[in-house]
Amino acid sequence: MTQHHGHAPADYNRAFAFGVVLNLAYIVAEVAYGIIGESLALLADAGHNLSDVLSLLFAWGATYLAGRKASARRTYGLRRSTILAALLNAIILLTAIGAVAWEAMGRFASKTLPDGEVIVWVAAAGVLVNAGTALMFMAGRKHDLNIRGAFLHMTADAVVSLGVVMSGGLVLLTGWAWLDPLTSLVIVAVIMGGTWGLFRESLDLALDAVPEHIEPQVVEAYLRRLPGVQNIHDLHIWAMSTTEVALTVHLVRPGAPARNDVFLHQVSRDLRHRFGISHATIQIENGNDEYPCYLQSSEQVP
Repeated sequence: MTQHHGHAPADYNRAFAFGVVLNLAYIVAEVAYGIIGESLALLADAGHNLSDVLSLLFAWGATYLAGRKASARRTYGLRRSTILAALLNAIILLTAIGAVAWEAMGRFASKTLPDGEVIVWVAAAGVLVNAGTALMFMAGRKHDLNIRGAFLHMTADAVVSLGVVMSGGLVLLTGWAWLDPLTSLVIVAVIMGGTWGLFRESLDLALDAVPEHIEPQVVEAYLRRLPGVQNIHDLHIWAMSTTEVALTVHLVRPGAPARNDVFLHQVSRDLRHRFGISHATIQIENGNDEYPCYLQSSEQVP
């Protein structure tokens, strides 16, 4: 993840809108033909696609909220909503595939033969819809967990739809009814494989773990090599959003004015006793205009 501020690029707003509208239209057709063709594989894929539409809506809304300015009450703004959206999307998807797996297990005893031709044509349309949507999120998948979640969902849908096409073709060739629920279980396995990593990473970020792309030992080693630094403590690295990372640390520099330690001790004690703030990291600045604070901007609360 790299650091970015503000709203998502317009390209992603268009991608979200296009993906939601196109997938909703496809879901309606897939459910209708799944009922007509008596195909659990199509209905399972429709359920998966519906969860992806919800995921796109959550991700889109979180991306918008992340661009809102900070306030006196929400000093980081609403950036963290992108992490919560990614976590919620993963939970919804894991719940949906559990329901599909349960239904598929019951269908193995059924002798009803699904309409293979309907399955093939409807699922083939799904390959085009989902692959086209995934391509619009491809560029941002490496830098934003939220965008990566949308990309993974759409890519998985395209792969799953391709599997349904193959299932329909085999039903036409063999007449084996059990291929349809078997394909549903394969769909579940594919989705599980792609979703578990998203769930684990988003849960880690929600619990303030160090983002996966950062090695805390390397950061600590850099800080210890800084001029005049003899020791460090209270090092924390966490994600403020799916694209922004924060750090706090205390650097022990014996050459600094002794009055700084007196001042920091007094302020930290007052914050603890007067406001219940027990974990404070305070940076002292001289206000030199030639070297302004990197975080000073109009977005910060005065």
